[in-house]
Amino acid sequence: SISINQHYGYIGVHPIDTFLFFDSGYRTLNGYFPFKDYWVITGPLIDIIQSIFFKIFGVSWFSYVLHASVFNFIIVFATFYTLVKFELNIHFSFFYALLVSIIAYPIAGTPFVDHHSTIFSLLALYSFILSIKTKLDFYWFFIPIFLGLAFLSKQTPAAYIGIIIMSASFVYFINNLNFKKILLLFTGTFFIIIIFSLFFIYNEISFLSFFEQYILFPLTIGEHRISSFFFTLEFNRLVIRFKLIHISQLVLLIIVIKNIIKNYKYLMSNEFLILISIIFTSYALIFHELLTLKQKFIFFIIPILLGFSHSYYEKNFSKKNYIVYLLIFLGIGSTLYYKIAYGDIRRFQALQNVNLNKSISSDIIDVKLKNLKWISSNYPNNPKLEIELLKNSIEILKKDKRKKALITHYQFIASLMPNYITSPNRTYTYAGISYPKKDNKYFEIYKKFFINQIVKNDIEIIYTIKPLEKNIFTSLINEDCINTKKINDILE
Repeated sequence: SISINQHYGYIGVHPIDTFLFFDSGYRTLNGYFPFKDYWVITGPLIDIIQSIFFKIFGVSWFSYVLHASVFNFIIVFATFYTLVKFELNIHFSFFYALLVSIIAYPIAGTPFVDHHSTIFSLLALYSFILSIKTKLDFYWFFIPIFLGLAFLSKQTPAAYIGIIIMSASFVYFINNLNFKKILLLFTGTFFIIIIFSLFFIYNEISFLSFFEQYILFPLTIGEHRISSFFFTLEFNRLVIRFKLIHISQLVLLIIVIKNIIKNYKYLMSNEFLILISIIFTSYALIFHELLTLKQKFIFFIIPILLGFSHSYYEKNFSKKNYIVYLLIFLGIGSTLYYKIAYGDIRRFQALQNVNLNKSISSDIIDVKLKNLKWISSNYPNNPKLEIELLKNSIEILKKDKRKKALITHYQFIASLMPNYITSPNRTYTYAGISYPKKDNKYFEIYKKFFINQIVKNDIEIIYTIKPLEKNIFTSLINEDCINTKKINDILE
């Protein structure tokens, strides 16, 4: 699973996403933290984890991709372990886990907020259903920890899956009151809160800044997207688009419906809580993906659902091998499809229409980018030109001894500089998503933060690299203070 992701993480770039945590991980390594030194709305935990990988393995593309590869291994191993505990044959458990390894993190290849949040959320789900299945108490301690880590990776889908698990836990404790398990649940909750709080206090990160950047402003994005979601409810969007996910859990749905019809008391059974938690989690992930603006990525839950379907089919139905064969065929077929249609052509990186054979080695930019095969949708037919422009821009930045800020999608450049370069934001995605637009009620908070970063770091000049331009900050700084100059085709 690690080698698979390492392979894909070296192929192609989509600057706005691929470099998301490279510079911010480097900044965190050097004592500059999210919420305090740069504006973030997702993924503060990923910055911290990436800084640890950089600390251990050095600042390089290898250690950057390794971060994602390790998480690919974690979800693969956790899936294998959970399926074995659910009494699925060890060979079949390995088979479904192997399928997960091919299409989980390799679709992105590099650290990404949605993947981290989903993986941590699934670990919380696994802990919950294993606690019920095995009757082992220690799993309860880890549920809130995994949910907390998921939330600090990205607020959603962690919040959705957290609601599902907490609701199911409430029902479970109504029927199976156990103060030891409840105590472990609360202990895990307090543990993650205390660790989180101590980190903030030690590094002098404002809780108010966290609340403004990570809770209040993102809620305004969520409100708009949810209203848009319900306005465009369509059968094709909800069912046809995710048909393989629906089919892969059909066995679980049939078991639930069949047993409810047979005996309504099944609704209070432990098996019902397990199955309904798995099913609702898949729906939560579908809901999450429909609300995001990213490429499809949740299809790696298909082999997970097939694994649980296989396990419960053998327990609830007479041995009809053709159903098992159908599940296996669906697993192989769907994995091959998503591997070819998404992984191999790097669709997540918007490279599906680009000839990947034109990619060139990135170590000509800097040795830290060794192993990365550079090609992007910005210069699909001439990656060498893009690299030459970047090299020229980097040399200009190195020669300029003034204190400077850099606004760019190429968020690896700061790590190549001899001196620290400020970036008021971790990322500059669509206006109104990474930061508030002028008509957003939190715009003044962002404006104050941006200006404070410029003043605090004694910034003398702000550089932008295309496709980003000065309009990123013109609404934040008085026009009389802005004087622009084109330096090369991408640097201003």
